[in-house]
Amino acid sequence: MSAPIDTLVTVFGGSGFLGRHVIRELAKREYRIRVGVRRPELAGHLQPLGRVGQIHAVQANLRYPASVQAAARGASIIVNLVGILAEGGAQTFDAVQAKGADTVARAAAEIGARVVHVSAIGADANSASGYARAKAAGEAAVLAASPSATIFRPSVVFGPEDQFTNRFAGLARISPMLPLIGGGLTRMQPVYVGDVATAVANAVVGKTRPGATYELGGPEVMTMREIIELIVKITQRNSMLMSLPFPLAKIQSYFLQFAPGDLKLTPDQVELLRSDNVVSDAAKSAGLTLEGLGITPDSLAAVAPSYLWRYRKTGQFAHKDT
Repeated sequence: MSAPIDTLVTVFGGSGFLGRHVIRELAKREYRIRVGVRRPELAGHLQPLGRVGQIHAVQANLRYPASVQAAARGASIIVNLVGILAEGGAQTFDAVQAKGADTVARAAAEIGARVVHVSAIGADANSASGYARAKAAGEAAVLAASPSATIFRPSVVFGPEDQFTNRFAGLARISPMLPLIGGGLTRMQPVYVGDVATAVANAVVGKTRPGATYELGGPEVMTMREIIELIVKITQRNSMLMSLPFPLAKIQSYFLQFAPGDLKLTPDQVELLRSDNVVSDAAKSAGLTLEGLGITPDSLAAVAPSYLWRYRKTGQFAHKDT
């Protein structure tokens, strides 16, 4: 078996939130890493994560098969992390998460490379959400082209650069009121980005079952209300929580889908919140979880204070309750 330093891993989507953590983990394990991104000139932040020459960014766009094939060339393992939370221009759910996943899997199959594909809990071909349907189509395409692929379905992922906890913390900083879509009753299992990255690296090493789909969740199942209450507590804000029924949230989303930054809310995101986002009993019974991979997940309460302090009025010097 080749030593890690002799093994090339191509990672698509490696410059994003999850990607930088996966790159760091693979670099620690001494793999050579090629990162396929749309804008290589904007991926310079990845270089310090490894040794000189260990990490190399190349241009690749999942909508253009030739660029994907070029980025995959010579790799023993292909990791696909590409995903979008909202559509924009040519970057549609279908183009990126369905057809794009198919393109990556076919490129890997052509060179006999193993595939590690990151999807999401809630992937469902019959979902009312375009995001969830595209995720399911991507999984099916990957397994059709590469039956031995490992698929990971994380719940909502949190960490220092996320678009989840940071979004609500940012809203709490500027708004006296935070909406609870559907009353905040949707159940989630927030999972730390570092734990997901470790799982991906374990799959690269070969510690996962071929053709298996793993569901990754943190140690606690929480409602959206509980998650937002925790964020408000950590940031020491006084925002009131207001229940927003799904029909009203759907109407507002048609206008807020064009809003900037943290204010953005799309109709598809409202649809996603109609369903719980937790690890299934079937995955637990089969050992297809973080715990099944020997990873003890970190909780939102344990990790979030280490980076959400910056949303307090006086940052890390804010008064702490005794």
